[in-house]
Amino acid sequence: MEYRSSANLLGLPLVHIAVGSSAAGGYRRGVATGWVAIGDVAFGVLFACGGVALGGITIGGASLGVVSLGGLALGLLAIGGLGVGVVAMGGVAVAAYAAIGGLAIGYEYAIGGAAFAPHVVSPLSPDHGSAPPIPRAPFHWSDATFLVVIVVGLLALARAVHARRNE
Repeated sequence: MEYRSSANLLGLPLVHIAVGSSAAGGYRRGVATGWVAIGDVAFGVLFACGGVALGGITIGGASLGVVSLGGLALGLLAIGGLGVGVVAMGGVAVAAYAAIGGLAIGYEYAIGGAAFAPHVVSPLSPDHGSAPPIPRAPFHWSDATFLVVIVVGLLALARAVHARRNE
Protein backbone atom coordinates (compact mmCIF):
# COMPACT_ATOMS: atom_id res chain seq x y z
CA MET A 1 0.00 0.00 0.00
CA GLU A 2 1.25 3.46 -0.81
CA TYR A 3 -0.10 6.97 -0.42
CA ARG A 4 1.68 10.08 -1.59
CA SER A 5 0.04 13.47 -1.16
CA SER A 6 -0.33 15.55 -4.29
CA ALA A 7 0.95 18.62 -2.44
CA ASN A 8 4.73 19.05 -2.60
CA LEU A 9 7.11 21.39 -0.84
CA LEU A 10 10.67 21.82 -2.14
CA GLY A 11 10.40 18.70 -4.26
CA LEU A 12 9.10 16.38 -1.54
CA PRO A 13 5.54 15.27 -0.86
CA LEU A 14 4.03 16.66 2.32
CA VAL A 15 2.93 13.14 3.34
CA HIS A 16 4.21 9.81 2.06
CA ILE A 17 3.03 6.50 3.48
CA ALA A 18 4.59 3.31 2.09
CA VAL A 19 3.86 -0.09 3.58
CA GLY A 20 5.70 -3.09 2.19
CA SER A 21 4.05 -5.98 0.40
CA SER A 22 4.87 -9.49 -0.67
CA ALA A 23 5.86 -9.82 -4.31
CA ALA A 24 7.28 -12.76 -6.26
CA GLY A 25 7.65 -14.90 -3.15
CA GLY A 26 9.54 -12.21 -1.23
CA TYR A 27 8.86 -9.07 0.70
CA ARG A 28 9.37 -5.60 -0.77
CA ARG A 29 9.94 -2.95 1.87
CA GLY A 30 7.96 0.24 1.76
CA VAL A 31 10.32 3.22 1.66
CA ALA A 32 8.68 6.56 2.41
CA THR A 33 10.29 9.95 1.82
CA GLY A 34 8.62 13.27 2.50
CA TRP A 35 8.08 15.97 5.06
CA VAL A 36 6.00 13.43 7.00
CA ALA A 37 7.01 9.86 6.19
CA ILE A 38 5.55 6.60 7.47
CA GLY A 39 6.80 3.26 6.21
CA ASP A 40 9.00 0.25 6.77
CA VAL A 41 11.91 2.62 6.11
CA ALA A 42 11.02 6.30 6.56
CA PHE A 43 12.97 9.45 5.67
CA GLY A 44 10.96 12.41 6.97
CA VAL A 45 12.24 15.96 7.21
CA LEU A 46 9.80 16.87 10.00
CA PHE A 47 8.48 13.46 11.14
CA ALA A 48 9.37 9.86 10.35
CA CYS A 49 7.85 6.67 11.68
CA GLY A 50 8.91 3.17 10.70
CA GLY A 51 11.07 0.16 11.39
CA VAL A 52 13.99 2.39 10.46
CA ALA A 53 13.26 6.10 10.81
CA LEU A 54 15.44 9.09 9.95
CA GLY A 55 14.33 12.70 10.29
CA GLY A 56 13.39 15.52 12.62
CA ILE A 57 11.08 13.78 15.09
CA THR A 58 11.44 10.03 14.68
CA ILE A 59 9.74 6.93 16.04
CA GLY A 60 11.04 3.52 15.05
CA GLY A 61 12.83 0.33 15.88
CA ALA A 62 16.05 2.05 14.85
CA SER A 63 15.56 5.79 15.04
CA LEU A 64 17.90 8.66 14.11
CA GLY A 65 16.61 12.19 14.52
CA VAL A 66 16.68 15.48 16.35
CA VAL A 67 14.11 14.02 18.78
CA SER A 68 14.33 10.26 18.56
CA LEU A 69 12.20 7.52 20.16
CA GLY A 70 12.90 3.86 19.51
CA GLY A 71 14.51 0.60 20.46
CA LEU A 72 17.80 2.10 19.29
CA ALA A 73 17.52 5.87 19.45
CA LEU A 74 20.19 8.29 18.25
CA GLY A 75 19.66 12.06 18.34
CA LEU A 76 19.90 15.33 20.21
CA LEU A 77 17.18 14.00 22.53
CA ALA A 78 17.20 10.19 22.39
CA ILE A 79 14.71 8.03 24.26
CA GLY A 80 14.87 4.27 23.85
CA GLY A 81 16.06 0.91 25.02
CA LEU A 82 19.50 2.15 24.01
CA GLY A 83 19.56 5.94 23.82
CA VAL A 84 22.60 7.81 22.52
CA GLY A 85 22.56 11.58 22.16
CA VAL A 86 23.19 14.96 23.69
CA VAL A 87 20.47 14.15 26.22
CA ALA A 88 19.60 10.46 26.42
CA MET A 89 17.09 8.38 28.35
CA GLY A 90 16.64 4.64 28.31
CA GLY A 91 17.59 1.28 29.69
CA VAL A 92 21.12 2.18 28.62
CA ALA A 93 21.67 5.89 28.09
CA VAL A 94 24.89 7.38 26.76
CA ALA A 95 24.95 11.15 26.45
CA ALA A 96 27.23 14.01 25.59
CA TYR A 97 25.45 16.07 28.26
CA ALA A 98 22.94 14.29 30.49
CA ALA A 99 21.96 10.63 30.69
CA ILE A 100 19.03 9.08 32.56
CA GLY A 101 18.65 5.32 32.69
CA GLY A 102 19.33 1.98 34.28
CA LEU A 103 22.91 2.38 33.07
CA ALA A 104 23.55 6.07 32.54
CA ILE A 105 26.82 7.39 31.15
CA GLY A 106 26.99 11.15 30.73
CA TYR A 107 29.73 13.63 30.00
CA GLU A 108 28.27 16.09 32.53
CA TYR A 109 25.26 14.57 34.33
CA ALA A 110 23.96 11.07 34.94
CA ILE A 111 20.94 9.79 36.83
CA GLY A 112 20.22 6.11 37.19
CA GLY A 113 20.72 2.76 38.79
CA ALA A 114 24.37 2.73 37.74
CA ALA A 115 25.38 6.25 36.74
CA PHE A 116 28.76 7.54 35.61
CA ALA A 117 29.51 11.25 35.09
CA PRO A 118 31.12 14.18 36.93
CA HIS A 119 27.69 14.94 38.49
CA VAL A 120 25.81 11.79 39.50
CA VAL A 121 22.54 10.89 41.17
CA SER A 122 22.56 7.16 41.80
CA PRO A 123 22.00 4.73 44.66
CA LEU A 124 25.62 3.69 44.01
CA SER A 125 27.06 7.20 44.41
CA PRO A 126 28.63 8.06 47.78
CA ASP A 127 26.88 11.47 47.92
CA HIS A 128 23.46 10.06 46.98
CA GLY A 129 21.69 12.15 49.63
CA SER A 130 23.08 15.49 48.42
CA ALA A 131 21.57 17.35 45.51
CA PRO A 132 23.70 17.73 42.37
CA PRO A 133 24.27 21.21 40.95
CA ILE A 134 21.46 22.60 38.83
CA PRO A 135 22.31 21.81 35.21
CA ARG A 136 22.43 24.49 32.56
CA ALA A 137 20.89 23.93 29.15
CA PRO A 138 23.18 21.99 26.79
CA PHE A 139 22.57 24.59 24.09
CA HIS A 140 20.84 27.94 23.80
CA TRP A 141 18.04 28.91 21.46
CA SER A 142 20.47 31.40 19.93
CA ASP A 143 22.14 28.30 18.49
CA ALA A 144 19.15 27.84 16.15
CA THR A 145 21.50 27.89 13.17
CA PHE A 146 22.52 24.39 14.25
CA LEU A 147 18.90 23.23 13.89
CA VAL A 148 18.60 24.96 10.51
CA VAL A 149 21.69 23.08 9.31
CA ILE A 150 20.14 19.80 10.50
CA VAL A 151 16.84 20.47 8.71
CA VAL A 152 18.62 21.47 5.49
CA GLY A 153 20.73 18.30 5.70
CA LEU A 154 17.63 16.16 6.27
CA LEU A 155 15.92 17.85 3.34
CA ALA A 156 18.88 17.15 1.05
CA LEU A 157 19.05 13.51 2.15
CA ALA A 158 15.30 12.95 1.75
CA ARG A 159 15.33 14.56 -1.72
CA ALA A 160 18.26 12.36 -2.80
CA VAL A 161 16.50 9.20 -1.59
CA HIS A 162 13.22 10.34 -3.16
CA ALA A 163 14.91 11.01 -6.52
CA ARG A 164 16.71 7.67 -6.49
CA ARG A 165 13.53 5.77 -5.65
CA ASN A 166 11.66 7.45 -8.52
CA GLU A 167 14.27 6.68 -11.22
